[in-house]
Amino acid sequence: MLDNKEFRILDLFCGAGGFSYGMHKNPHFTTVVALDFNEQAANTFKKNMSFADVVTGDIKESSVREKVLKVAKEKKVNMIIGGPPCQGFSLKGKKLGLKDPRNYLFLEYLKFVEEIKPEIFVIENVKSLLTTADGWFKDEILDYIHKLGYCVDYGVLNAKKFGVPQTRERAIFICSKTRTVTLPDGTDDIVTIRDAISDLGYLESAQGEFESDYMNEPMSAYQKKMRSNSDKLYNHVASNHSKLALEKLAMIPPEKGKEYLPDELKGNQKFGTTWGRLVWDDVSPTIDTRFDTPSNGTNSHPVLNRSITPREAARIQSFGDDFIFYGARRAISAQIGNAVPPLMAEAIANQIWGMYDE
Repeated sequence: MLDNKEFRILDLFCGAGGFSYGMHKNPHFTTVVALDFNEQAANTFKKNMSFADVVTGDIKESSVREKVLKVAKEKKVNMIIGGPPCQGFSLKGKKLGLKDPRNYLFLEYLKFVEEIKPEIFVIENVKSLLTTADGWFKDEILDYIHKLGYCVDYGVLNAKKFGVPQTRERAIFICSKTRTVTLPDGTDDIVTIRDAISDLGYLESAQGEFESDYMNEPMSAYQKKMRSNSDKLYNHVASNHSKLALEKLAMIPPEKGKEYLPDELKGNQKFGTTWGRLVWDDVSPTIDTRFDTPSNGTNSHPVLNRSITPREAARIQSFGDDFIFYGARRAISAQIGNAVPPLMAEAIANQIWGMYDE
């Protein structure tokens, strides 16, 4: 059972820290140790959550593994969270299953569970994990979890059901030693792009600074929430688009896409969503790691001739403005695009707490 009914978290593959940052919105959850191999992402985590012991290194290296285990045991970790990369979950990978080298990181996550024996652990991953090879990989993972003695509930959560202004579907497994913790339900009320970023719509291409003052008052409850712990605006810097990119964006009306470009300017991208503008009164499609490039997808501003800034993308991921991203431009885009939306993580934490606080 829980010691003092508090959850002390080990965050594996922590990235910039969206999962932990969201969990911390419930006061009964604290990340005490985190691990990632990416130095810039780990630095962002550490600067935003300085109370955590952040280890940078490869989980496959025994010295790194031993260091994390040592700290986790010293700090009495009783919960593990994380989203192990799993490039091998494909029909081709079925032959080797969890032993496929590309899936080895998933196995490493489960080995930490085996070693630490936390009260609870949460796995976050790609939605396709549940259906690939007719669910064969999902069944392998569930079999492993059951052999470790854990109850499990799993399924797909869509971030838009938890106050995130974005459609983002992820597979979630909640695994507990002592009870079945069901996935949270969420609601059908959506937060729109207008709710999320309308107060930030003034920069043009190449404008903006790492730190700046707010130019507008908040225009929605969501904006007030995002700004509640921050006196300054960080990471609101627009990409420096090429002359051709700016000419193409100028041809695309508000909230529209590449269908307005002449054929010779549509490019070779096979996806119809490239050069798309976000729609004010809808949610965003899934934010990925290249949201700073109009040719990447539907990630241009609804009306301005630029892609969204890192701060606007962070808002769409539900990071508060007090969460500051560090590193090179491309690294920051990856940190934001790879993150677990904090408000979805908070919903998972609240669901867990509700089932333990009985």
